[in-house]
Amino acid sequence: MKRLLLIILVLFILIQFIKIEKNDSKNELNAISTVMEIPVEVNKIIQTSCSDCHSNSTKYPWYSKIAPASWFLAQHIKEGKEHLNFSEWTTYNKDQKEHIIKDLKEVLNEREMPLKNYLLIHKDAKLTENQYQILYDWANALKIE
Repeated sequence: MKRLLLIILVLFILIQFIKIEKNDSKNELNAISTVMEIPVEVNKIIQTSCSDCHSNSTKYPWYSKIAPASWFLAQHIKEGKEHLNFSEWTTYNKDQKEHIIKDLKEVLNEREMPLKNYLLIHKDAKLTENQYQILYDWANALKIE
């Protein structure tokens, strides 16, 4: 039993040397805010509840430095950005933007975001019914050119 615990401890220490690529680019040249004015309340909600996984600038919590939690976090961010990346909005074509907006409205309607496991640690990201409605109304009013 001691040997097994020692092996587990050594493996845990070794995996700490496998680092993730951080999602902390400050380049916002393609951000949604460069092509449209985002209402202050919407921007506040996005910054608090969405941008960690749906932009190029994640605010990393303390546990992001500990593997394997860091690996899970990196994968979660990668998947989030595949669906929507506010920092890369201008790189999407019209069809992609329309699809993203359709999905966004559906996710908001179903209260699927932010993810429940994200909310376990990020209590401030929990959206009120009013905030869901504000985001939905904003998404519904977006005009794609």
